Amino acid sequence: MNIYISADIEGVSGVVHPQQGRIGEREYDRARRLMTEEVNAAILGAIQAGAKRIVVNDAHGPMRNLLIEELHASDSVELITGTPKPYSMVQGLDGSFDRAFFVGYHSRAGTQASTLDHTFSGSVFRVWLNDTEVGEVGLNAALAGYYGVPVALVTGDQRVTEEARALLGDELITVAVKEGYSRYAARCLVPEEARRRIRQAAERACLTSIQPWRLEAPVHLAVEFTTSGYADMAELIPGSQRVDARRIEFTHEDYLVVYRAFRAMVALASLVDR
Repeated sequence: MNIYISADIEGVSGVVHPQQGRIGEREYDRARRLMTEEVNAAILGAIQAGAKRIVVNDAHGPMRNLLIEELHASDSVELITGTPKPYSMVQGLDGSFDRAFFVGYHSRAGTQASTLDHTFSGSVFRVWLNDTEVGEVGLNAALAGYYGVPVALVTGDQRVTEEARALLGDELITVAVKEGYSRYAARCLVPEEARRRIRQAAERACLTSIQPWRLEAPVHLAVEFTTSGYADMAELIPGSQRVDARRIEFTHEDYLVVYRAFRAMVALASLVDR
């Protein structure tokens, strides 16, 4: 069995503020170790269930957060690190994998009482795929589904686990390692308990029958930005359509093209603030 792990940091227990995920900030080194250990827990659970190959993709911000020297030492484990990567949070995911795990994830932008909610960037307010509102879970699960790979495990705060089950089905295994009180406050499990639950859940997720989340083609993407200035840049993508001041739409038969178009929109929008 081959397992793919996409790892973010905002959904890790003990992480409740943007500074914890930024290189150079006082709490960053502590947060990246917490992130690394939650990934280790998922790795150990997968190995216990019989996984023979595990590829981990560092999917947060600069995408060089995970401490490779502290990942579980095994010839079956590999790390994808650094940025830019064409497929960002799901770089390296393809049809050779049997399951995908999303570890340390957060809910989509605009979710109440959710820790550090956002969708890829602060420029994005809402995103839809074929009229279904999604966040990073949905955007990335759709790419996994493109290859026929089911997302079997999602860990993070309570709100993202609710979002993921509503989108991907009740068979999905989830672990809520914290419950948000506000955007920057949460009640967190102590690290050892969070890791224990993730390890056990990862083992179950390897044995659970779950279907991939597949989108019907053509795939229609709609992105509502937080300001018209971001949309001004995003509409430069060839094939995009400006619907109103803040909303850009894009349609294509191939979801890989749609995913890359979304990434390009967000990258262009970021230039407004430079």
